[in-house]
Amino acid sequence: MHVTLAEEIMLLSLDDDSGQAKDRWAVGWIVAGGLLLELALAERIRVDGGRVEVADTSPTGDPLLDVQLEAVAAWAGSTKSATVAAWLRKDQARSVAATLESLRGRGIVTEERRRVLGLFPVRRFPEADGTVERELRERLGRVVLDGAEPDARTAGLIGLLHGARLHRLAFPGELGKSVEPRMAALAEGQWAADAVQETIRATQVAILAATTAATVAASAATGA
Repeated sequence: MHVTLAEEIMLLSLDDDSGQAKDRWAVGWIVAGGLLLELALAERIRVDGGRVEVADTSPTGDPLLDVQLEAVAAWAGSTKSATVAAWLRKDQARSVAATLESLRGRGIVTEERRRVLGLFPVRRFPEADGTVERELRERLGRVVLDGAEPDARTAGLIGLLHGARLHRLAFPGELGKSVEPRMAALAEGQWAADAVQETIRATQVAILAATTAATVAASAATGA
């Protein structure tokens, strides 16, 4: 079964039992970045100097990507600040919702709704079919742990995870720390066309800036 980079990131972030997402804030950024990267790999968009340009509006054949392409095209044509950072800020919540719905529609996760204390609605997405995630983790293991050469999509996924410092989503526990150098090397390698690599770099810069701003704001609020 073909799944998008955004769906792969979402699967890595979801706890298999509880269905709750780990590192939800950072994951939102790279899910949105994963959709952009997928469109770049499909030669529907390109990124130049951090700006998003739509190169081809023809459908990709994937419903999740086609809805995203339509949204990006409409947005890029209506703003003078069509940067990757601006799009990620604008789109991360919608991207997460759309990606979860795509996974649910494919039967990979199920949706559970309940209320905490009888008041606050909570949605969970427990895994229904573990095959996709298992194959994904095996593929990442072959590349990161065993030294296999990545294809463009796998290297792109690694680049997004590394840029957001979410190594532990793919490699939990202490292993997450030990794989950082290998993931960094893969993220910086010449594995794809310049336009695709520019998408990765712009996403990494946007995530770093957002993370730094959030850290500064939190420190100021606590007086640290």
